[in-house]
Amino acid sequence: MFEFEILKRSRKSRARLGVISTPHGEIETPSFVPVATRASARLLDSAELAASQAQVLICNTFHLHIAPGEKLVRKAGGIHGFMQWKKPLMTDSGGFQVFSLGFGKDHGVGKILKEKPQEEIGKWATPSNVKIGEDGVEFNSPLDGTRLFLGPKESIRIQEALGADIMFAFDECPSPLASVEYLRQSLEKTHRWAKICLDVKKNTKQALYGIVQGGAHKDLRIESARKIGGLPFDGFGIGGEFGYDKKAMAKMLALTTAELPEDKPRHVLGVGHPEDFSIIAKAGGDTFDCIAPTHYARRGVVFTSRGRLDLRAPSMVKKIDRPIDKKCSCSVCDTYSLGYVSHLIRAGELTGMMLATTHNVYYFNALAATIRKRIKKGEL
Repeated sequence: MFEFEILKRSRKSRARLGVISTPHGEIETPSFVPVATRASARLLDSAELAASQAQVLICNTFHLHIAPGEKLVRKAGGIHGFMQWKKPLMTDSGGFQVFSLGFGKDHGVGKILKEKPQEEIGKWATPSNVKIGEDGVEFNSPLDGTRLFLGPKESIRIQEALGADIMFAFDECPSPLASVEYLRQSLEKTHRWAKICLDVKKNTKQALYGIVQGGAHKDLRIESARKIGGLPFDGFGIGGEFGYDKKAMAKMLALTTAELPEDKPRHVLGVGHPEDFSIIAKAGGDTFDCIAPTHYARRGVVFTSRGRLDLRAPSMVKKIDRPIDKKCSCSVCDTYSLGYVSHLIRAGELTGMMLATTHNVYYFNALAATIRKRIKKGEL
């Protein structure tokens, strides 16, 4: 059974304290959602993820469809049984791969840019390796080049087989280089596909979130939020890019959440560096996912209460008398020195990456818990 209860609303912002109830437990919100792309968060097993105070994970529908395939995962008891995760799970729709394997790959860009682009993708432009049609998208498998098709019907079928507690409607995540003309026609597809996802969904135990797009354009965001918000989804995802700085992102998120039903949860897709937590919460976001804690850890960067630390720096290995973060109570900070973890990172040891990942994931979850405390105290 899926439910969302708002426990407290802020008087200073759009922030709210809530609880999402799912068949596999509750999620206290606002909550950070670690990314477990292939039913695994890099370098951590499910027990370690649970110990990091992670409440919920998000897995990648596209990658699990390619390997090992949803039929095998379903036979193993769904993703929960497959990866032995006892808590709530989300699955994205595969829509992000429309961008990442298409225009993202063509132009070498992520979904968020730091400044306004010099070139734009025209209304009738098409990516090199992805064919976006009216009914869905054709891909080449990144594993063996096999031609694959994914549309709203296929995405829901796969996600139901995977068995996550929360699914997302299939959408087109447009490139940040997209022109307003391209965005308008892309938005029409996303809205049409959203209705199809609702129509074909059969599993009543799984929640389905609709996705709002519109890029950094105020009118398109409002239009999308009203159309998606008017459909009988259990919750809503907010996707795409929001502008070229944090101030623009804050305004666009608040603008979007103001148009969505107040009594349903909102998930911000693919955003969640530490500096984003309060922005998302104050804008009315309830959950949010990001690869940052695991991605940065594998490159030797850890997040702390005093900012980011690059453990590859020669000076770091000398700090054998202190933990990574004195204010952190994760198992790594309780056990090992900053110098030791730095030594392992500099030596290329996988253990160093694992320890850095353990710390980062815990730090992100602890930071989300702090945000909840601040809302409860009326500070945010």
